Amino acid sequence: CVQPSVPPVPNYKLSMSVPEWLQAIQTYMKMLQYNHTGTQFFEIRKSRPLSGLMETAKEMTRESLPIKCLEAVILGIYLTNGQPSVERFPISFKTHFSGNYFHHVVLGIYCNGRYGSLGMSRRSDLMDKPLTYRTLSDLIFEFEDSYKKYLHSVKKVKIGLYVPHEPHSFQPIEWKQLILNVSKMTRTEVRKELEKFARDMRMKILKPSSAHSPMKERSRGKSLSPRRRQASPQRRACRRDKS
Repeated sequence: CVQPSVPPVPNYKLSMSVPEWLQAIQTYMKMLQYNHTGTQFFEIRKSRPLSGLMETAKEMTRESLPIKCLEAVILGIYLTNGQPSVERFPISFKTHFSGNYFHHVVLGIYCNGRYGSLGMSRRSDLMDKPLTYRTLSDLIFEFEDSYKKYLHSVKKVKIGLYVPHEPHSFQPIEWKQLILNVSKMTRTEVRKELEKFARDMRMKILKPSSAHSPMKERSRGKSLSPRRRQASPQRRACRRDKS
């Protein structure tokens, strides 16, 4: 019985450019393969502190099991930690196709004035994008155009904040600082909102929305926790989707 080969975790070398390093990370994720099994191998609670999610990412590298979109975001953050020139932030999509809604998430990347992404999906053009987009809206519209090929209409786009490079941070990832109901907006309106947000992000003047009302956030989290399990159809949607 031949043991399946375990892909080696990529190591950053000083001779590598950032695009080469991102390519090495994406190649590693593709070697883990997309999880088509219908079973989620790693539980990822978005509300967990970054430190806990990084432990899960370490587990992914040890287990070498197939992953889906959400795991790929966490793994992408883990593997780009310690690269201060590389800013990472989550980008979530809600799409509609054939009477159903689907959810997908990728890791947005910003470096040296260019945007790109890392991620995993059933569809090769709904995951990683090269670090070549001049604006955040160019990157988002590229995803929207890719979705159109599969007759998916993008309903909402959610953009989170830059994820700290401190792997032991106790703060959670801010997943949805900006929520755009793109199906009810023109591209010009979407571009304007995204560019203002991107500018504020680059200037680091945005604070997590939870920072405004920590008490409310905590109590809301409590009341949601029993229902979070019932939200698993959404997670199933992420399996089913073009994600």
